[in-house]
Amino acid sequence: MKNNECILELRDITKSYPGVVALDDVSLSFKSGTVHAIVGENGAGKSTFIKIITGAINPEVGEIFFQGEKINNNSPKKAIEMGISAIYQEFNLIPYLSVAENVFANNFKARAGFIKFRELEADCRQIMQRLGVDINPKVLIKNLSVGYQQLVEIAKSLTTNVKVLIMDEPSAALSENELEKVFSIVKKLKKEGVTIIYISHRLEEIFRICDEVSVFRDGKHIKTCPLSQTNKAELIESMVNRPMTDTFPESENEIGESILEAQNLTTHLLKGVSFKAYKGERLGFAGLIGAGRTEVARAIFGADSLDYGEIILNGKKIKNRSPNDAIKNGIALIPEDRKKQGVLLHMSVGHNISTVKLDSFAGLSGLILKQREQAEVQKYVNYLKIKTPSIAQLVKNLSGGNQQKVVLAKWLLMNCEIIIFDEPTRGIDVGAKQEIYNLINSLAEAGKTIIIISSELPELIGMTDRIIVMAEGNVTAELNSAEATQQKVMQYSAL
Repeated sequence: MKNNECILELRDITKSYPGVVALDDVSLSFKSGTVHAIVGENGAGKSTFIKIITGAINPEVGEIFFQGEKINNNSPKKAIEMGISAIYQEFNLIPYLSVAENVFANNFKARAGFIKFRELEADCRQIMQRLGVDINPKVLIKNLSVGYQQLVEIAKSLTTNVKVLIMDEPSAALSENELEKVFSIVKKLKKEGVTIIYISHRLEEIFRICDEVSVFRDGKHIKTCPLSQTNKAELIESMVNRPMTDTFPESENEIGESILEAQNLTTHLLKGVSFKAYKGERLGFAGLIGAGRTEVARAIFGADSLDYGEIILNGKKIKNRSPNDAIKNGIALIPEDRKKQGVLLHMSVGHNISTVKLDSFAGLSGLILKQREQAEVQKYVNYLKIKTPSIAQLVKNLSGGNQQKVVLAKWLLMNCEIIIFDEPTRGIDVGAKQEIYNLINSLAEAGKTIIIISSELPELIGMTDRIIVMAEGNVTAELNSAEATQQKVMQYSAL
């Protein structure tokens, strides 16, 4: 098939769930050998659309055409056989198997029931050479960085003669260097005639590597256009249906006295980290992957034990031997991986919020007073504008932004004075980002101390009063908001 000929077309696709129309009469086509972006807020219908392409679910109404032929009874197996592969944000890799075993997991070559591992590894090396990456086929997946695991997922898709590759939030957990490698591979596959469907909340990436963009909103296909004929502001307005001019809202927070002091925090990675945080302050932590930013948060929160060092809260030394101690001391952590560490996906919104303080809802008999619990939970759902049909909804069914709000709600219920946000907007759409930013500012204005760890430098500079820069477990610089630039932060991050 020649480049720019239609390879995949979906016509009049409609898919509903109880109470929700996930896709409403969506029609969209994709050209061969192009990179086509799909953008939209969480809940816009992007994930459902991808699942229909890959055969994971079937639409109630509509037709799918691949290379000009109608697909009947689509399924994941059928999609892969045709040459349609997807790399999801949550990888489908087996950590205790090797790179080669994972790459050929769906396509093992066996003779007389035995796997020829030397041939498997040789074939894996050929695929890696095609991608221009150097990964030892014998290495276990668990020993690879997230960036290299991403490359293994791409290599895995190439074992099936891929013609359409769907990449769902490929940059969510990657460093800048790892991201550049992924971009290089995307360009290489495009030259080979592979069609890339690229889903990302990071619009800067889309303008760098994509040819066309389609906007989804509330289950509808709003528009498709070449990237050369639009700009970031127009895309955002199409996604949220309102103009958004201030990327980072202004805060009227007043910085007070010192509330938290870390002295010489030392762990397996941290090398004597010291800093102060003040009441009402928004304090940022910058640094490259492995610099120690998350480890500082975990040490303060009691998730990692200290080899040496002290934490002083309101002038008194405290020992957070566990997260439970930190919570009692009024310190909260909204972790980087909210799905695994922040929420209980298979429990309701209400249970996720109230679990941290169930004793406060107990009556004289010791039994939980449901009405009191539900009223308190609903108060925070309303305050944070959590989009959910009810507090009985399972958290796994919420968007990323609303899951983030559920984590925040439980800490507000605990009335924590210090709230640590580790990658607060990772995997969150632009509309939800604004809500998170406004919430951070309102918390700081209410006198809460906010600590923000972020890999997005514009976010860090735009949303903090002061930035502590780290490299290899050390503090390398401290910059106030007036003097901080991306160039300065990167300069100190690379020391």
